[in-house]
Amino acid sequence: MTISIGNDHAGPDYKTAIVEHLKSRGITVNNYGTDTLDSVDYPDFVHPVAKDVNDGKVDFGILICGSANGVAMTANKYPNVRAGICWVKEITVLIRQHNNANILCIPARFTAIPQAIKMVDTFLETEFEGGRHQRRVDKIPMSC
Repeated sequence: MTISIGNDHAGPDYKTAIVEHLKSRGITVNNYGTDTLDSVDYPDFVHPVAKDVNDGKVDFGILICGSANGVAMTANKYPNVRAGICWVKEITVLIRQHNNANILCIPARFTAIPQAIKMVDTFLETEFEGGRHQRRVDKIPMSC
């Protein structure tokens, strides 16, 4: 499994902990995030992660910023991306089961690192249910 990860200045500690955890599980990680607390613009690291997911180069993506709203909005501009914001495990289960999310967006200012790692594991281990949820996911793309 390969995952792309990105973060802004609100998430370097989260990213480091998550990358170490993923590597301990034998998962390959493409790291596009910053390693410092210096202010950066979140779209600069979102685009490479979202492009990897959109183009099928990786299995999943993880994005981390203060609220996770900006990263989710940016990632969801890509046609094959379904990015969801999660702050508890239960929501993480649902974005996989019901929405077939392929990018997990973590709000660093509202989630502790141990909780974020649990959400990452949950995200990777939860399967999409398909069925009626597939019908709904199929209706997400806009046709103008």
